[in-house]
Amino acid sequence: MAYNPNGNSYRTAQAGYAASSSAALLDQGLRAYMLRVYNWMASGLVLTGLVAYAISHTSLMDAFYPLVQTASGAFVRAPTPLAYIAIFLPLVFVMVMSFGINKLSTTAAQALFWVFCAAMGASLTSIFLVYTQTSIAEVFFVTAGTFAGTSLYGYTAKRDLTSFGSFLVMGLIGILIAMLVNVFLHSPALNFAVSVLGVLIFTGLAAYDTQRIKTSYLQYGSSYGVAMAGKRSVYDALALYLNFINLFMFMLQLFGQRNSR
Repeated sequence: MAYNPNGNSYRTAQAGYAASSSAALLDQGLRAYMLRVYNWMASGLVLTGLVAYAISHTSLMDAFYPLVQTASGAFVRAPTPLAYIAIFLPLVFVMVMSFGINKLSTTAAQALFWVFCAAMGASLTSIFLVYTQTSIAEVFFVTAGTFAGTSLYGYTAKRDLTSFGSFLVMGLIGILIAMLVNVFLHSPALNFAVSVLGVLIFTGLAAYDTQRIKTSYLQYGSSYGVAMAGKRSVYDALALYLNFINLFMFMLQLFGQRNSR
């Protein structure tokens, strides 16, 4: 009989191997899930950009912002009721997807996501009237780099960002109130302050939401199932998508070059 100073060493090693194998499988599943989330988000951004560009560079623009003559004789583009519908329609889709998370099928959630991204593209058409195409492209790539960096931080950070996220949500409520107040005040200083805070808040939310998605998968991913994983990836992609769009818009207000006309 071979000498064995620890009779439980084999069982301990087997348990350690099983644990390490489970951890490896979970880590592999997490990477695949996060890749799916990022693919959904990136695809949604591409669709949004294509819709916004297509409307702004075709005759469809006249349906949203036709040329009208002012009292002084100048021609400007004024929003139509369709433009206002396009502006508020994405909010309706977000509410439907948020409240219907347990009722919608995976196919329905995916379809709503595509329609939402297209509607968001229609609502962003006006940026081509305000800013130059070059500055829009430049700010987009700066936003993409900023988002990628902060999202990577959220994925790899050892620090729990939960309390940080609560602070960001309170800040978000604050800038929404400030934006509403500035509708009446028309203060350039307040608008600048809101834009700066908006960049900081949505940069932070990109990190927070990435960590939240990762933590949620580590806790519940093994019980998702194929259908639930497919649906959850769409909702998680929507959260990151909204962070990106809002970060882009606030950065555009800060750094975008306005059209001279």
